Amino acid sequence: MTGQRPPGARSVDQLLAEARARITRVTPAEAARRVADGAVLVDIRPQSQREADGEVPGALVVERNHLEWRFDPESDARLPEATGYDVDVVVLCQEGYTSSLAADALRSLGLATVSDVVGGFRAWVADGLPTTGGPAS
Repeated sequence: MTGQRPPGARSVDQLLAEARARITRVTPAEAARRVADGAVLVDIRPQSQREADGEVPGALVVERNHLEWRFDPESDARLPEATGYDVDVVVLCQEGYTSSLAADALRSLGLATVSDVVGGFRAWVADGLPTTGGPAS
């Protein structure tokens, strides 16, 4: 690829840093505690990753391309869990990158308490938290 970045364009690393500056990130253990206290853990990984690596029991699966429509309290396509702008949402992806961008998108919609899991599903597994399916089953 040749050429210079257009004025105003940002790299994906810049986008990620900006998103992470606007959201709260939690460890897998903190996420599990929040879920125990009523937060909604949302797994945004594609089906192929969930089938290959496993899932977190009780996590709400909403693939990334549907997330904003499913959690916008004013959307006709919202899920029952999208009870309002005060719903506590913890976003989980495979490694903790896409979830940062997704959590920031939900924050932009007005959700007041949204975060993502540092290290994603891989960190969840490494911390010995519950999973189903995948190679360890």
